Amino acid sequence: MEALTLTTPALLFSAVSLILLAYTNRFLGYASLVRQLYEKLKANPDQVLLDQIMNLRKRLYLIKNMQLLGVASLMFCVLSMFLIYIEVFLPAAYAFGLGLLLLIISLLLSGWEIKISVRALDLHLNDMEHFSEDNS
Repeated sequence: MEALTLTTPALLFSAVSLILLAYTNRFLGYASLVRQLYEKLKANPDQVLLDQIMNLRKRLYLIKNMQLLGVASLMFCVLSMFLIYIEVFLPAAYAFGLGLLLLIISLLLSGWEIKISVRALDLHLNDMEHFSEDNS
């Protein structure tokens, strides 16, 4: 096996940072949507809005966990870089491996969250189709 160098976890460092930025943008989009739904629900409470709120709660929970796992992955990546810097290579390799594992789990949660988001949009599209059929 080839020795772990400082550049290997450094590559993961930049990738995880970009992923965390994407997660944060999704979170901010959902926060805005929650505020909009809150105003709509106050004006006209109905079951569709309540279903959307339940769906958003699930997605926000997933994004929170995606972000936490991404941050933990980044921390282990930095720890790995530090351990390589002080020439403690075996723990550095384990820290790097754990960082990779946490990133994989974070990405799997991201895929799950995307699936839920698409399902929510599909329900919205179905509702619009029924609305247009009823008005025809």
